[in-house]
Amino acid sequence: MTAYPQMTDDVLTVGQVAESLGVTVRTLHHYDEVGLVVPSGRSPAGYRLYTEEDLRRLQHVVVYRRLGFPLEEIGQLLADGADVAAHLRRQRAAVTDRLDELAGLVSAIDKALEAEMSEYKITREEQRELFGDNFDESYAREAEQRWGDTAAWAQSQQRARSYTKEQWEQIKDEGDEINARYVRLMRDGVPAASAEAMDTAEAARQQICTWFYDCPRQMHAGIARCTSPTRGSRRPTRTSRPGWRSTSATRSWPTPPAPDRTGAAGGPVWTTGYGASVASRRLPP
Repeated sequence: MTAYPQMTDDVLTVGQVAESLGVTVRTLHHYDEVGLVVPSGRSPAGYRLYTEEDLRRLQHVVVYRRLGFPLEEIGQLLADGADVAAHLRRQRAAVTDRLDELAGLVSAIDKALEAEMSEYKITREEQRELFGDNFDESYAREAEQRWGDTAAWAQSQQRARSYTKEQWEQIKDEGDEINARYVRLMRDGVPAASAEAMDTAEAARQQICTWFYDCPRQMHAGIARCTSPTRGSRRPTRTSRPGWRSTSATRSWPTPPAPDRTGAAGGPVWTTGYGASVASRRLPP
């Protein structure tokens, strides 16, 4: 509560009251005119003089106004005969409600700011919703540590920032379809050198080229080799078949596969030993 200034002869002038409560003299005049806070006295020169009881009423008015209550409603609240404690409890409840509302607003602003500062058109929450358990931000940190200074990384980041949630959904659907094709080929025992397997590998490579960065066949084969089980895949992830990675989820923002300095590639992408074998056979003679 606001501390009152030292009163002179138990009264304060309108200027002293205005300074004490942080309101304007014009506001106090208006409160007097509408009968909301009428000073109890006047000086010989006709100036308004406020008693301690006037200040207590005025203080309630100021608090209610700052909480957004209209003057008419404030007048009704002050006329209902409630004691000071009742007003304080009501004001406290109103402040608590406002704090909850403001906390929600701050959270919404933080999300919008995060999306704006990152320059991405999809938030992390939307990514988690889209990719589910396969969304792992640690991929982004590891990928940037390994390939953050490469041209392919820069290209993939620039493209990824421009994609909307709808485009990420398309990327995921395409990746899931490619993964399903690999699973079916492996399940059916289709040779890695078959035309169908080659077409599937080419579809995987083209998806990288389309959405992330230019990926020649040699680079694509390196991606498969360095993440296959025989080469020590760093992280297992759940997908449509044990031992397979989810193409779309592990390429998700901001972790598309990226090449290393030697032209081999890395990063979490679709892979098994079968996938590596197929991709390797895509190399030109």
